[in-house]
Amino acid sequence: MKKLDEMTIEELWQLFPIILTEYKPHWTIWHNEELVNLKGILPQDIEYYHIGSTAIKGIWAKPIIDILVVVNGKSEIAQVANQLQDSGYIIMSQSYNRISLNKGYTSNGFAEKVFHLHIRLKNDIDELYFCKYLNEHFEIAKEYEKLKLQLWKEFEHNRDAYTTAKTEFVKKYTLLAKKLYGVFT
Repeated sequence: MKKLDEMTIEELWQLFPIILTEYKPHWTIWHNEELVNLKGILPQDIEYYHIGSTAIKGIWAKPIIDILVVVNGKSEIAQVANQLQDSGYIIMSQSYNRISLNKGYTSNGFAEKVFHLHIRLKNDIDELYFCKYLNEHFEIAKEYEKLKLQLWKEFEHNRDAYTTAKTEFVKKYTLLAKKLYGVFT
């Protein structure tokens, strides 16, 4: 059996398809449990936010807990990522000022609990705006759910295409949220 880091993106998409499930209240519990773990690993001045569809009450989502990890400066991004790797997280992607990590991906597929961490700077928190807006505007959250359900089977084995197909909707309501809420963290 191949190790995850030996697989092509297509093999990974087959092993880890997009799966949507109805909202589960225990997603908040899983988030809170992982926060306890993270706070025991990382510096105290880091901010954490539950983001992604599991943070939006009442809509179908991939059962993956997304956590926004907000650091104060660019020098902290790599440092925090290294600490998370030492604790079992795997780097999924990285750029100059962002690193995403995951936990719960195995060579046999998803573990029971799966987490995505998104290390960002304070001025790079669009997902937080989007989640807040959808949690306060349930009718828009249901529109988002409907879009995701329509895209699910078409892009079940292509996460990039699935994400791209949602981009226009996400950008529209993120911009609206930024105008409505102003700057926050």
